[in-house]
Amino acid sequence: MTSTDVRAAERFPRRLLAPMMLGSVLNPINSSILSVALVPIGEAFGAPHDQTLWLVSALYVAAAVGQPLAGRLVDRYGPKRLFLAGATLTGVAGVLGALAPNLWVLVAARVVLGFGTCAGYPSAMSLIRKVSDRRGLASPAGVLTALSVTVQTIAVIGPTLGGLLVDLGGWRATLAVNVPLGLAALALGWAYMPSYADEGADAGERLDWTGVVLFAAALSGLMLFGMNPGPAWLCALGVALVAGAGFAVRELRTGDPFVDVRVLKGNLPLLATYGRAMAASLVSYGFIYGFTPWLEGGRGLSPSAAGLVLLTPFGVGVVVSALFGRRPYVRVNLVVGTVAQALVCVALLFMGGTTPVWALIGATVLLGVPQGLLSLSNQNALYFQARPDAIGASSGLLRTFQYLGAIASSAIASAAFGADASTPGLHTLAWFMLAVTVLALVVVLADRSLARLRPPRP
Repeated sequence: MTSTDVRAAERFPRRLLAPMMLGSVLNPINSSILSVALVPIGEAFGAPHDQTLWLVSALYVAAAVGQPLAGRLVDRYGPKRLFLAGATLTGVAGVLGALAPNLWVLVAARVVLGFGTCAGYPSAMSLIRKVSDRRGLASPAGVLTALSVTVQTIAVIGPTLGGLLVDLGGWRATLAVNVPLGLAALALGWAYMPSYADEGADAGERLDWTGVVLFAAALSGLMLFGMNPGPAWLCALGVALVAGAGFAVRELRTGDPFVDVRVLKGNLPLLATYGRAMAASLVSYGFIYGFTPWLEGGRGLSPSAAGLVLLTPFGVGVVVSALFGRRPYVRVNLVVGTVAQALVCVALLFMGGTTPVWALIGATVLLGVPQGLLSLSNQNALYFQARPDAIGASSGLLRTFQYLGAIASSAIASAAFGADASTPGLHTLAWFMLAVTVLALVVVLADRSLARLRPPRP
């Protein structure tokens, strides 16, 4: 660490780290904590595996819609207000999920949770920018690295925590945990996050609710068709295509769009960053929601044992991010991380009902490399590629593309596994993820603009 790094770290208010990190992890931890609870939930409600995957997709669709909306609201009203609103919704969703009498009420709770947890990340990115600009700092590399480590690796520790919660309090505990998490975020945000005088200056402008509805319809149609591919659901695909086309036309013509697709005009590097984030998310969450249920259904492990198998990527991801977070090798990091993801997919092809535990752990150790590199590198790239006055919206859009990958992964897992998390289904999922990873690697190698990027320095 250079003396400049030390001075910048000292000048950036440390009290802001706790609310920023807690708010940012609410979504990824809820994305993964439920993975070990899907089998117990299915048993409790008599639902097959492809139905319980609605709990996954519901959160991702809500978050994919909510992220750009939260980003726009953060840019308009400021990070603190949106952070507090999101924390409140998170707590409400925890109560609703813990008391859910059936699967579909639980799905509704996950929708509320998706909207509640999507405010933390764009609020954090906006706050970093505001504080840095007001104090005359460039973006602190240490703060961005810590944020990336927290967001990316917490998704991996989620299954371990989920397995522990299931053993201690049943599957409902994986929803109830959001009550104390939401209260803690509310308290920290209220106490430590600053309010700026210019927040709310544009509050009189109207939001593009037409764009919100069209975007939600397009995503929902794609999800329905992806989870139920076949002639019977072609109407859902038709709705998605029509709504998507209407959304594109609407956003290009309105003066204050829901998703400002014009920020991508002439900015191919930023578009490539969104595409890489989507591909990385598809593989990462495909692993979590494919491999984890298979550990229980195909390999026969208990929820807590399955969670412990997935504990190792947390430590590996932290170490990798700490070692490479400050080094000016964005392109190299992307190449190494993508190759590691491909190797993980290959390893899944050799998994079976008698695979030894050491081999399972070996695959998860390797998963820690892309967990620590890909999100960090894409976040650093976006920080330089996005317009400073639209950092909240651009950050929200980055998360939207990540959720598009997660939605695709849950749909593919549903189609691959069907009613049971079987070994043949795992292999089908692995082949698809391998194809996506190879395509992502080709895009990284072809993108020469990455060679000019350097991670933020104070």
